[in-house]
Amino acid sequence: MDHSDYTVVELSNGLRFVHRRTEGHVGYAGVVVGAGSRDENSTAHGLAHFVEHTIFKGTAHRSSRQINNRLESIGGELNAYTSKEETLYFANTPAGNSARALELLYDLMAYSDFPAEEVEREHDVVIEEISSCLDNPADSIFDEFEDRIYAGSGLGHNILGTEKSVESLGPEDCRGFVKRFYRPRNMVVYCASPEPVSRVMRDAERWFGQLRLPGTGVDRKTPPPVVQFSEIVDRGGHQAHTMIGARVFGRDDPRSHALFLLNNYLGGPGMSSILNDELREKRGYVYTVESNVALMSDCGLWTVYFGSDRKMADRCVRLVGKAVERLASDRISDRRLQRIKRQYTGQLRVASDHRESMAMSMGKSVAFYGEIHDIDWISRRIEEVTAEELREVAQLIAPSLCSRLTLC
Repeated sequence: MDHSDYTVVELSNGLRFVHRRTEGHVGYAGVVVGAGSRDENSTAHGLAHFVEHTIFKGTAHRSSRQINNRLESIGGELNAYTSKEETLYFANTPAGNSARALELLYDLMAYSDFPAEEVEREHDVVIEEISSCLDNPADSIFDEFEDRIYAGSGLGHNILGTEKSVESLGPEDCRGFVKRFYRPRNMVVYCASPEPVSRVMRDAERWFGQLRLPGTGVDRKTPPPVVQFSEIVDRGGHQAHTMIGARVFGRDDPRSHALFLLNNYLGGPGMSSILNDELREKRGYVYTVESNVALMSDCGLWTVYFGSDRKMADRCVRLVGKAVERLASDRISDRRLQRIKRQYTGQLRVASDHRESMAMSMGKSVAFYGEIHDIDWISRRIEEVTAEELREVAQLIAPSLCSRLTLC
């Protein structure tokens, strides 16, 4: 895809706006805010996520019911999610309604007033979400592993917070977080729709060009090194849930493409991945096994997760270690390298055909990199990866560098 398909502009207040004209009957709009759980005060864990929940509960112009009905009345939807480093608000509507979606998103960003009674009621909703996560070790182990491997930093706590921290959050906390981080130069507005770019740009400037929140923005410190750990936490469960992982570099590192390619080959979503073949297909030790890469602005994490019978957990850990050691010591053949590149870029193209995901990725790309890194751009970088680069990134996740956590 040619980058001429995209229009990236800076509005009068410095806020970046990206548009892609698409075909079809649906328009996608959203706001990427460069602030997440990493940016919370240490006494207010869960605040970024709590703001995401309560920002829909009322503005200076609309009640929560009016906010909900604004897009639902035409068959559209409004939603959001929070991560470690960003919060994303998105609206999907029938084509031709971008102005309506952008105006509503602007109203939320600029005029949410976090009514006290609504905030109080939302405490119970979020605490129930926390309890649900804690009840499922297959979910909670991801948070507990990150708590340990990022200990001593803003990355080392659950995005949802704790019951105690969430109960302490009030309207002023929410307003303060928005005032500090929801500022023009810390936000990207995106839109993918069949409408002419000139019309959508005019609407974006009309609304978001007014945003004047002065905030100080993010001030992040790279997490300090942590001592490797190997922990088994017995909670009386039947199944053992295990994570293995190592800290790696951030998303701007040129080795990131080699790491993503290696990760997909090792434990990606395909049934033919090395770990699925070794642990499930050949031996039947696990029901599921996956490896993941999560890169932040200044650091990152590579992990493997699997669920197994208790008595098989140590054996599975050794098999994962042997698979990584082989990749770290042996140079992969050119033929196999081309095969795994073809598989990975093919998976990316299939995933990119989902238009909502494409629109979100477009916005995040501008937020993270200041430019469009679409499927064609990524595919070109993947094609440039060499066998030696794969071997080198495998050495960064060698068993001797990994930590381990098992919940059972």
